Amino acid sequence: MNLEEQFLSNSIKSYMVVAVVMAVTLILKRFISRFFASIIYTWVDKKNHSELRKIHVHRLIIPIERFLVFVVAIISFYELKFPIAWNFHIYKLSSQQTIESGVKLLFIILFIRVCLRTLEFISIILDEKAKLSKNQSDDQLILFFRDFFKVILYLVGLLMVLHYVFNENIGNLVTSLSIVGAAVALSMRESLENIIASFIIFFDKPFTVGDLVKVNNFTGTIEKIGLRSTRIRTEIKTYISVPNKQMVDTIVDNISLRTERKIEMDLQISIHTSADALLAFAHYLRNEISVTPNIKTSLVFIAESGKQFHTIHVECLVPLSVELGDFQMMREALNIKAIGYANENKITFAEKG
Repeated sequence: MNLEEQFLSNSIKSYMVVAVVMAVTLILKRFISRFFASIIYTWVDKKNHSELRKIHVHRLIIPIERFLVFVVAIISFYELKFPIAWNFHIYKLSSQQTIESGVKLLFIILFIRVCLRTLEFISIILDEKAKLSKNQSDDQLILFFRDFFKVILYLVGLLMVLHYVFNENIGNLVTSLSIVGAAVALSMRESLENIIASFIIFFDKPFTVGDLVKVNNFTGTIEKIGLRSTRIRTEIKTYISVPNKQMVDTIVDNISLRTERKIEMDLQISIHTSADALLAFAHYLRNEISVTPNIKTSLVFIAESGKQFHTIHVECLVPLSVELGDFQMMREALNIKAIGYANENKITFAEKG
C-alpha cells in the first residue's frame, strides 16, 4: 500500500495518523476526564472525602469526555486539507465556511455545557458540605449564585456564537447593547431593584430559608429566596411570591428569631363592677398565672376605666421552646379561668361599645 497516495486531497498516511490519534483519545478519554474531574473536586473540597468523590465525580466525566474527543478531533482534522471536490458554494457561503461555522457552533455548545456541568458539580459538592451545618442560609446562597452564574454563562455563550459563528464585532455589539441596556434598565427598573434587594437579603440576612416570618399580613415559612422574589409557604399552605424589594422595604417580623411568645388579653368589664371586685379579679389572675408552668414573666393590671367599660390587661411571655399547640392551650386555659371566675362572682363583661 502506498501511504503517499492521495485521496480527497490528503494522503492515506495523514488519514492513518488522524485515525490513530482518535483511537488513542477514545481509549484514554475515561482516564483523562476522571483525572480532570478529580482535580476540580479536590480544588472545591480540600478535605477530599472519598465517599463524596465516588458519588459526584462521575457527573463531570461524560461532558469532559465529549468535549475532549471533540477538541482532539478538531485539532486532528485541522491538519487535513479540505477536499476540493467538496468545496462548493451555498448562496454566498462556501461549503468549507459552512462546515467550519457548524464546527465552531458545536464547540461553543460543548464548551458551555462543560462549564454548566462544572458549575452544577461545584454547587452540589458545596451544597453537600453546607448541609452539615445548621445554618440554612448557606444552602440558599449556593443555589442563588448557581443560578446567577448560569445566566452569565448563557450570555457568554451567546456572545461567542455571535462572534465566532456569525463574525459579528463584539465591541460594536457591546456598545450597542449598552445603549439598549440603558433603555431596558429604565423599563425594567423594578426587576433590577428586586435583584439588588436579593443581594441585600443574602448579605444582610434579615431572614433565611426555613424561618417563620410575617410580612404584608401573611405569616408563613420561607422556602426559597430567588433573584426576583421570595417564596413563602403560608400557614394555610398556600404558596405566595413576594418581590424582594418589598421584603427589604417593608417591616418583616422574623418569628423564628423571637425568644418568647406573648399571651395578651384585654378583659372589658361592665361599668357597674365595683373597685373591690376589679382588684379581686386582677389578684385572682395574678395567682393563677404565677402557678402556670412555662410562664416566665407576666403583667396583670387595670388598664382603663371609663364610661363604657373597665379593662383588665393581661400579658404573659412564654418561651419559644413551648410548642405552638401547647401555647394555644395555655391561652385557652387562661381565658376559661377568667370566664369561670367572672361567672362565679357575678361579674359581667361589657357589651361591645
